[in-house]
Amino acid sequence: MTDGDDETDLPAETLDSRLDAAAEDLDAAETEGDLDAVEETLDGIAEDLDAADLPEPEDEDEADPREELETHLEDLRDDLEAARGPYASDVVDGVESATATLTDTEWTEDGEGEAAAAVADFVAEVSEILETELDGDDADALDAAAAAVADAGLDADDDAETIATLLDATDDLAAGLDDAEEWDDLETHEQLRAQGFYDVLGHYKDYPPEWAALKEWEQQGNVEMVLLALDSFQSEFMERHCLEAITRMNDEGAFDAMHQRAGKRDKPGIKALGKMGAEDAVETLLEYVDADSDPGLQKVTFKALGEIGNEEATGPIANKLVADNDRIRPYAARALGLIGDTRAIDPLADVLDDDESDEVRAAAAWALRQIGTERALTAAAEYDDDRAYLVQHEASQAADALSVEQPA
Repeated sequence: MTDGDDETDLPAETLDSRLDAAAEDLDAAETEGDLDAVEETLDGIAEDLDAADLPEPEDEDEADPREELETHLEDLRDDLEAARGPYASDVVDGVESATATLTDTEWTEDGEGEAAAAVADFVAEVSEILETELDGDDADALDAAAAAVADAGLDADDDAETIATLLDATDDLAAGLDDAEEWDDLETHEQLRAQGFYDVLGHYKDYPPEWAALKEWEQQGNVEMVLLALDSFQSEFMERHCLEAITRMNDEGAFDAMHQRAGKRDKPGIKALGKMGAEDAVETLLEYVDADSDPGLQKVTFKALGEIGNEEATGPIANKLVADNDRIRPYAARALGLIGDTRAIDPLADVLDDDESDEVRAAAAWALRQIGTERALTAAAEYDDDRAYLVQHEASQAADALSVEQPA
């Protein structure tokens, strides 16, 4: 900040440019000192943002420049925090978490031996890394290892390699404990083991072991094993990774499984079909476009149809541009942009002209930019002095695109 500057007059664009510059500095930072400098810069921007006289939105649907800048600033602070370290304290936290797992879990007889072996291996590795004398295979041994790491005086810059090695050892400890057999998981694990789900596991870094096995089955292209995991594990974590694997595999077996789920209004299944670009699912998905009683189903359906890009969906989705629910209309607009059908230009232009919600209007401008013809870009570019910042931004980008020679 310079003496004599009137910081209350700082425009949003200036603050946004400073945040972009801070993001570049963050990407280039190599030491804790570099990160401290970025933090100081962000603190200065935060002070100026607090003092800045920014325009207030005229209604609740209009984008708030201050809120957008605060969100950008907060995201950079999160990125800064993620860039720091690793620190010795991260190792200590990992060991303490492993200790809690060791003591709080009810192990089977085999699991007790497996957990003890994982602890003994970890303690021995810490002893070698820190050149100290530690042994044991229980919680007390983990406490001693954590204390040894804390007392080693490791510096985040000077001892980065040592800390990274200790973190790898801590990850191996967590993986070993996750792999050890628990009573609560015994039935599911036994069933999967009997069906050969874990047969592909060798040395792996990912944990839990179910995830490692899932990755291997995906690599081998075995849809049946991925679907077996999806049906067996009752956790959002595994469901998400199973669906992502199925999406990437995208073969007939994967499609049939997701199409069947979509027929039961299963939102993850519908999302997967969109990522697959599954043309054969369009007829099924179109049945949900008018599901006004379930906005969540409509949102995921619109996006999936947009990603598939079949122009059969243009008319039904365009009809939803005038839906009563202003939380649905932006998704309809964006879906039309993804489809890219020029028949949607006039309905989108009408929305941009007269919809009461600035969020909906900004989505319509975005959609016109995605369609990308001269007529679509011209319709969006007319709003470069719009009352809503987000609409102005889309209009400006449309104008920039128009400045490039358009194909016939």
